[in-house]
Amino acid sequence: MTVNQQSAPVPVEGGAFRWLQLAMGIVCMAMIANLQYGWTLFVDPIDAKFHWGRAAIQFAFTIFVVTETWLVPVEAWFVDRYGPRVVIMFGAVMITLAWVLNSFASSLPMLYVAAVVAGIGAGSVYGTCVGNALKWFPDRRGLAAGATAAGFGAGAALTVVPIASMIASSGYQQAFLTFGIGQGLIVFVIALFLRPPSQAVPVRKKKLNLPQTKVDFMPSQVLRKPVFWLLYIVFVMVASGGLMTAAQIAPIAHDYKIASVPVSLLGFQMAALTFAISLDRIFDGFGRPFFGWVSDNIGRENTMFIAFGTAAVMLLTLATYGQNPVVFVLATAVYFAVFGEIYSLFPATCGDTFGSKFATTNAGMLYTAKGTASLLVPLASVAAATWGWQSVFVIAVALNATAALLAVFVIKPVRAAFINGHQDASATESGVQKAKIA
Repeated sequence: MTVNQQSAPVPVEGGAFRWLQLAMGIVCMAMIANLQYGWTLFVDPIDAKFHWGRAAIQFAFTIFVVTETWLVPVEAWFVDRYGPRVVIMFGAVMITLAWVLNSFASSLPMLYVAAVVAGIGAGSVYGTCVGNALKWFPDRRGLAAGATAAGFGAGAALTVVPIASMIASSGYQQAFLTFGIGQGLIVFVIALFLRPPSQAVPVRKKKLNLPQTKVDFMPSQVLRKPVFWLLYIVFVMVASGGLMTAAQIAPIAHDYKIASVPVSLLGFQMAALTFAISLDRIFDGFGRPFFGWVSDNIGRENTMFIAFGTAAVMLLTLATYGQNPVVFVLATAVYFAVFGEIYSLFPATCGDTFGSKFATTNAGMLYTAKGTASLLVPLASVAAATWGWQSVFVIAVALNATAALLAVFVIKPVRAAFINGHQDASATESGVQKAKIA
């Protein structure tokens, strides 16, 4: 491990230019959002055409998330060494190819192959953009990671209605083809202008509520640290409920017989399912940078406690009153507002704990927790068919409530001790080296 030079000057490019880099990363993330959050719109149309069953079709979603997350450390390795441009260009080609394959898929194996391709492409873009944001903004990691992740969370909100309309008018195959090509082209063009900082941007001030390491840990070292696996377990606990809800929201609404029920809120009227998905994406997108900013000011673990606790309350509300269309729309919106913050808080916490130099790879390794959590998504369909959706929601409530308690009573003290211990060790090592030189 190496000690960062805190006295290094802030590069000129660290001013307005880094905000431009952040903005381009957000747009790229918005262009891959439909691969995850738009998927629920296609499940029932695919089933209506081929009668493969929801569980079999949703397995493609699991394959996508597992591939997207578990390969991010490999893709991040290339980013840390060769820069973001080539990796995102590759990702653009893959996300285009994936939805083109989906538009022609006439068998489950072909649907699953397309899911693998989509996962590789989305992971290349996602991991690269988040890692690049962490490198450009070590002083605002929560905000930068949150804003970048917001593109992924809210990007689908812009296209929910157009995709639903195209599916209804032209069929889901045409929607896959049209949006796949369009999204891929935009990402490819933006990739030409992305790059990392030419030198590490140092943290500008120390925040008492925000302990940050001065040591850069290599990925091989991070994997040997218990604090990493503690973060990983809590990430899995929280992500499982959100992924289940995101993938199953349309089937849940149909089973509750409220999908097409009109809901009027704030002067707008839409079918409950369309309204819910639209608000979910907006609230999800807003929540990621908001909670990232909050965590920059009150601490990562304190923010986790607030968000995870609120998520548990909303899931309990859905389990109890979810068959009311208004409650369904509002509860899912609030839930996603506090769920999406895991994609800003965990990367920021990872950067704070293990340093900036290998931030892309280290955050990518932690991000694989999302893939682990996705393995529970098909099980949700099985549990719902056996015991009803209430049982699935109750399990998710328990996981979120437990995660909230772990954040403040376990993660917080363990991480503080880890950072302080290595700060002292690095300071001693630095002093010994200076003494030898003298």
